[in-house]
Amino acid sequence: MALALQIVLVISSILMTIFVLLHKGKGGGLSSLFGGGVQANLSGSTTVERNLDRVTVVLAIIWIACIIALNLIQTYAAPVTP
Repeated sequence: MALALQIVLVISSILMTIFVLLHKGKGGGLSSLFGGGVQANLSGSTTVERNLDRVTVVLAIIWIACIIALNLIQTYAAPVTP
């Protein structure tokens, strides 16, 4: 169980880092490098940015839940004696 949570934690950390870097900041951000800035400027819609926000929040919730679950497993796990 702990190994599966650790794997999910690493994957969600990497994905969350990527999605945070894709957000449009004051200077356009990395999202403009991949064409996100052109779409937002032409259409005037921020649908892509809203969806990016939602995915980032979901990943953050998964990340925090994995950290709490791993901490609880470590705290309440029965000590193994040889």
